[in-house]
Amino acid sequence: MSQRDYAILVRGKTRLEQLVERFNTLGQARFYIESAGGEFAEYEAENDRFQESFSLVQRQLSALMKNKIVERSFLPAFLFDPRQLIVVVGPDGLVANTAKYVGRLPIVAINPDPARNDGVLLPFTPHTFGPAVERVLAGKFAVREASLAEVRLQDGQRLLAFNDLFIGAASHVSARYRIRYQQTTETHSSSGIIVSTASGATGWLSSVFNMNAGLVEFLDPNENAPPRPALAPDELLFVVREAFRSQRTQCGLTAGVLNAQVPLVVESMMPANGVIFSDGVESDFLHFNAGAIATIGVAPEKANLVVA
Repeated sequence: MSQRDYAILVRGKTRLEQLVERFNTLGQARFYIESAGGEFAEYEAENDRFQESFSLVQRQLSALMKNKIVERSFLPAFLFDPRQLIVVVGPDGLVANTAKYVGRLPIVAINPDPARNDGVLLPFTPHTFGPAVERVLAGKFAVREASLAEVRLQDGQRLLAFNDLFIGAASHVSARYRIRYQQTTETHSSSGIIVSTASGATGWLSSVFNMNAGLVEFLDPNENAPPRPALAPDELLFVVREAFRSQRTQCGLTAGVLNAQVPLVVESMMPANGVIFSDGVESDFLHFNAGAIATIGVAPEKANLVVA
């Protein structure tokens, strides 16, 4: 038997809960959405499905082991224990938000609403996760290891990402930086850089390929878009968004694969509002202003996702 004696049940707020938090009451939230022409019933249906699923998970988990609910916003400050099991109930992004804080603890990821969530990282449902928890408690479980991306600044600050890192400007202005990859160095003005893990390749990075495929088809309906690269588990892919060519900036270095031996080095040339944020969460960020140098590569940590 394993020594795991406690489960941390991770959830985030539904859109309806966030609206009620913003407008103080359900009635005021309804008035705001319907006045703008929105369908408030969809927010309610989404929330009802989540609450039903979460309640079922909580009841079944409580029959197996003690547990505590932790909201997504508290993850960065929460102290995890090696004896804990992590149970995530929410969309794929919540798994990404959770994995970088829990170290090697096993994660049982549950899809509360398959009709609304893609479930790429969610192998279980509220009705099927119980045996996975029992296997973890018995110490007879299998995991899929997922590599994380890391960025380190020269002053020692560090940030992890399960899906992707964004390096750029905090507002909709061009990011200015110097980029070095292998033996090539360029000065860029762009919309920023996305660095994606293999797990994140179906997320934000996929939108870059969708845009590229749509543009290729628009320019020549008979032309096929180039295939998407297949990343190994311990590789990252970086893509420069909308690089601008000018007398002082280049755009020859726009994509590449990173691994343990091949990092990406970026030096900020932005006097203010330069940022590096993780997994699409703008509050989880490092300042990246002029003089800061970031080295991006594969993190030594890995996430352990329990498989069915």
